[in-house]
Amino acid sequence: MTMHIDEELLDSVMEEYGFVSKTDAVDTALREMSRRAKLRKFLSEGLGFTPEELRNSVEPGYDPAALRVAEPPRP
Repeated sequence: MTMHIDEELLDSVMEEYGFVSKTDAVDTALREMSRRAKLRKFLSEGLGFTPEELRNSVEPGYDPAALRVAEPPRP
């Protein structure tokens, strides 16, 4: 099988992300595209819960903003 890949684009990606081989760069790109497709499918199908089940799955007093107060600020 012959592949035609834009060498300039591949070199740019390899430099930007620190890949040492073309194989690693292409493999990572393919895995990322597969991950995105799975995520899109998951988000479109949802978890299969009803709105009521989702509401009941979270503690009523849960406040993520209050939890962040205890975290140190990010640089």
